[in-house]
Amino acid sequence: MKAGYIKDYISGEEIKATHEEVEAVQVFSEILVTDYRYTKEQIQTRPQWRVKRRPSDTNKTYPIDIAVFDGNKSDDNLFIVVECKRKSRKDGLSQLKDYLRLSNAQLGVWFNGDERLFIRKYEKAGQVLFSEIPNIPRKGERLEDLGRFKRRDLVVPHNLKVIFRTIRNHLAGNTVGATRDEILAQQLINVIFCKIYDERFTKQDAMVEFRAGLNESAQDIAARVKRIFETVKAQYKEVIDFNEAISLDDRSTAYIVGELQNYCLMESERDVIADAFETFIGYALKGEQGQFFTPRNVIRLMVEIIQPQSDHLIVDPACGSGGFLVEGLKYIWDDLETRAKGYGWTPRILYEEKMKVAVQHIRGVEKDEFLSKVAKAYMALIGDGQGGIFCEDSLDVPQNWKSSTRQRIVLGTFDVLLTNPPFGKAIAVEGRDKLVQYDLASKWQKQGDRYEKMGKTNPKMRPETLFIERSLQLLKDGGVMGIVLPETFFHAPQARYVMQFMEQHNIQWIIELPHNTFRPHNNAKCLIVVLQKNRPQGKTINFAVAEEMGHDHQGKAMYRWDPRTQEVDRGQLWDDIQIILEENRTGRRKDIFSVDTDQVTESNIFVPRYIFSVDTDQVKENNIFVPRYYWETRDQEVEDVAANRQLRLVSIKQLIYFFDGHGSPPAEYKGRGSIPYIRVKDIVNWEVYKDPTSRLPENIYHEMKGEKKTLKVGDILFVRRGSYRIGSVAMVSPYDVNVLLTREILVLRVNDSVKNNDNYGLTSHYLLYLLSHRLVSMQSFKKVLIETTLPNIANRWQELKLPLIEDASIRQGVIGQIEDVIQAKWSAMEKLHQVQKEHGELVT
Repeated sequence: MKAGYIKDYISGEEIKATHEEVEAVQVFSEILVTDYRYTKEQIQTRPQWRVKRRPSDTNKTYPIDIAVFDGNKSDDNLFIVVECKRKSRKDGLSQLKDYLRLSNAQLGVWFNGDERLFIRKYEKAGQVLFSEIPNIPRKGERLEDLGRFKRRDLVVPHNLKVIFRTIRNHLAGNTVGATRDEILAQQLINVIFCKIYDERFTKQDAMVEFRAGLNESAQDIAARVKRIFETVKAQYKEVIDFNEAISLDDRSTAYIVGELQNYCLMESERDVIADAFETFIGYALKGEQGQFFTPRNVIRLMVEIIQPQSDHLIVDPACGSGGFLVEGLKYIWDDLETRAKGYGWTPRILYEEKMKVAVQHIRGVEKDEFLSKVAKAYMALIGDGQGGIFCEDSLDVPQNWKSSTRQRIVLGTFDVLLTNPPFGKAIAVEGRDKLVQYDLASKWQKQGDRYEKMGKTNPKMRPETLFIERSLQLLKDGGVMGIVLPETFFHAPQARYVMQFMEQHNIQWIIELPHNTFRPHNNAKCLIVVLQKNRPQGKTINFAVAEEMGHDHQGKAMYRWDPRTQEVDRGQLWDDIQIILEENRTGRRKDIFSVDTDQVTESNIFVPRYIFSVDTDQVKENNIFVPRYYWETRDQEVEDVAANRQLRLVSIKQLIYFFDGHGSPPAEYKGRGSIPYIRVKDIVNWEVYKDPTSRLPENIYHEMKGEKKTLKVGDILFVRRGSYRIGSVAMVSPYDVNVLLTREILVLRVNDSVKNNDNYGLTSHYLLYLLSHRLVSMQSFKKVLIETTLPNIANRWQELKLPLIEDASIRQGVIGQIEDVIQAKWSAMEKLHQVQKEHGELVT
């Protein structure tokens, strides 16, 4: 597909990836199919259906973004017009009305990706009039059927975040009274509780109470919801304060009901409460406390790996809104339902067993009062497990907890622990009484190959480190914990003592999560570790690698690349977590695509294995516990491509000489001299950019450079640490010899013994080409590890293999081309320097 284009969801045509298309047209097209059940045959996006601009417009020059038909595609059967222009609500509504006036369509939708509204057209006294309606009917329903849903009619939502975003933006612009996001979030969650309660306690054949009918007033809709909330409060008075109320104005309440009434939130694939909270409570409000919710597919993976049983005591010491506890409870209930069939249990016995688990076996602790209330209410609504949720600081001395907490949260008693603790460099745990509880809060010092705990305690610690130890303290011997932790712990030398601490237990699984997992709210790259307390380490460790998990760095849906068609498959979400789940359930490799073996190409030959095991001794010897480092799938892919292209993979270490960059000068000297200071960002397009604002005095340059790190023309500069530039290379020109390099840049030089070896044919120009090769980049995926949030290949660059060209004539042709490119660049530099020499120093 051409750059800047996407495939239209309805027609399959290539269209420009404009903001309007990506954020609105494609999103709502999919919602019409998945949530409203219209077929693609009933919908037209490309070519755009057109309606009249004015009564005399016989050519019909108004193009419609999305047209929905009730029957075959004709003017007479045009049913719904959807307008998706990126305009304000006022402009969008005005244009939508124009479309409806001059067409036979009765219903209209305006949606710009952030807000939406629904209107209907009707005639009265010869005039065409419009009124807002709560929603549009689904396929096969009449307009009059809006809001007249039976419990069995509710559909599973596919993209709740879109719905919540439109609700949030509507409320922010139209609600009277409560306008702050945290207040709106609390109000929305109260309304969601009404929705979940109504779903749970309405029989399948009965009409739901949570509804907004076509001709109902906002006052009547809001009154019905408030009655539900009073029932919720009365039934769950232990978890919802008596004084709590739905204080939204009636129109806002009715709007929310209209948006949510089609859906069954209890059966959502997503964590409804977490999605709502994420949408309303932005980074500025929750980021400082590290409250980043775990995606539901990640939670489900952790639960299925650990497989909690009905007699297990389960805890989450940082439970947030209760996502791990809810999913763990659902897993056990599903198991009980299977067992009930085998045992012949009556529905009453099954219900009693389910309630026993919810009431007696689920525990959660949350520091934030609001979130702990949400978790209590959530657990109450789905399973009456609210009594096990406590508002406490899990890291505090247990004697400081309330007596009710101490009675039910007891160290050394839990069978299963599932958690994603808060983390972030801005969060610090302080206080000697609190910190002396933890060995990991002590200062550690390297003694030979191991770290030893010293006597002193650090004055403050990051919470994720302490949560590892507190979680182990909560478990009984043989208990299993699954915890989400930053990747730094699993390889970085400065965190080696933490990994050594975890190695005292049986590490069963380490699962790599994509960097996008917590984006856009948090940039941390994380892994899941599952370990068993005080049990000897097994001979192997189970590893799994997920490259993507369903959304991109902006939180938008991400679809899988199909190597057969060389296109994005919008019918398949790129969620490797689901592949790992299936491989774990079946024990077999999951084929993402059915590959035609008679038409194998480099792009479709590989079927990854996402789960694999590695010998424990090998992992410990390397001191690297990051799964992708051992992922043979990527190695095999590189080797197969090299074989297909007749390339020979040779270790870079045996071919080159290298040294580190010089270091970073004091900031006060930058811009004070003539010697360029080169940083990671300055290695661009095989060239060294010299920032005039970073030039240094000569004495500082000579002082820092030393005698053994003098650059030569033809040296290759290689970025080994930085946000996005690792692997970027540049060749040192005659004008780059006298520069100072940051330590994040390596200097690589072809060994003299190799230059004259016809077996390799390696020159500086050839090395520049090889380091830029796709196969080297593919290898770097495994070698580049994350320290906090910054990628670093460290010394692992020496493990890279260069894809040498076997055919000498082809190799010489490539080298000649690279030499021509570099010479052209240097010639341009020479001319620029001549201009500087003749006309004075230039600032470029």
